[in-house]
Amino acid sequence: MTDVPANGHALLDFNAPLSDARSYDLISGLRALAGKDVVDYGCGWAELLLRIAAHEPGVRAVGVDDDEYAIGRGRAAVAERGLTNVTLHQADATTWPGRADVAISIGASHAWGGTQATLTALRERVTPGGLLLLGDGFWEHPPTPAATAVFAQDEFADLAGLVDLALAGGYRLLGLTTATLDEWDAFESRWCASREHWLLDHPDHPEHAAVQAIVDDHRDGWLKGYRTHLGFAYLTLARR
Repeated sequence: MTDVPANGHALLDFNAPLSDARSYDLISGLRALAGKDVVDYGCGWAELLLRIAAHEPGVRAVGVDDDEYAIGRGRAAVAERGLTNVTLHQADATTWPGRADVAISIGASHAWGGTQATLTALRERVTPGGLLLLGDGFWEHPPTPAATAVFAQDEFADLAGLVDLALAGGYRLLGLTTATLDEWDAFESRWCASREHWLLDHPDHPEHAAVQAIVDDHRDGWLKGYRTHLGFAYLTLARR
């Protein structure tokens, strides 16, 4: 679709329902970071990681994602902000070697095969006593058939179930916060708007109808399906 994938996230700061204020709250919850190795698995364009690196210049920040466009966008931001303590790699996050003092996985559990598999895999990659910042979905309310048409019912637990998975997986919970409806709506609206702008700018493009179908399908899934049912939680976890 020519430049459509590149434009798909152009208006998003984060590829998750996350506000500026909450991003800095999450960073402050990671405690002293100077001299630490922080690895973001499935970083996308690594906006949160870049903010961590700017907040604490003494950190060694690494981001890994297999999306060429996202890594390119992230590297451009690294250069623009003059960050010398960040390295971004285009690679499979699930096979990335090495260990981290702080691991980050936000909205990337699908790459590992689900939440439980993510918790297990990343525990092996976090040093004892280290931290995992996990961002993942949960059912805020029992899903309707319209919601499960987009996401399988067993893909997510409820919030208490999500925390139980973390505790059973060898972690202790240091912090928990959930996305607000405003954060969700801003995220979904911007996801659609980047494509809507492309549609307005390319009315005669041969793939106009296909792109419009993508936007319409996504908007229907959001507004008629999982809105108010699917939540998103950010857990700061300590590896036992």
